[in-house]
Amino acid sequence: MINQAHATGKRKTSIARIWFKPGTGIVTINKRPMDEYMCLETDRVMAMEPLNLVGMRNKYDIMIIVHGGGTSGQAGAIRHGISKILVQENAELRPVLKKAGMLTRDSRIKERKKYGQRGARARYQYSKR
Repeated sequence: MINQAHATGKRKTSIARIWFKPGTGIVTINKRPMDEYMCLETDRVMAMEPLNLVGMRNKYDIMIIVHGGGTSGQAGAIRHGISKILVQENAELRPVLKKAGMLTRDSRIKERKKYGQRGARARYQYSKR
């Protein structure tokens, strides 16, 4: 049992810093309750997926500081950070979380716009005449 643990999770341009301590399952994100901060149920489910997978939903109080990106990117960053903390605490959970793909940092980010083009890959319309 851990006294307090800390980890960082990332997705797209979102960065989540997460602290665990033994408790009753209270989750605060940026000093607000999770239900108030994350409006979409899908984002809440995605963020808490690692805890639900290993059955530790109500064992820890979680304090999260997250910034950058949108709500789904932030939920992915939180999920990544929570997974990393669970593996720090109990190495036996690693195969379960790894198989579910929660320990891998999703490195997909927006591709930059190139000069002479309308976007990253889109070209300006060509006209022969």
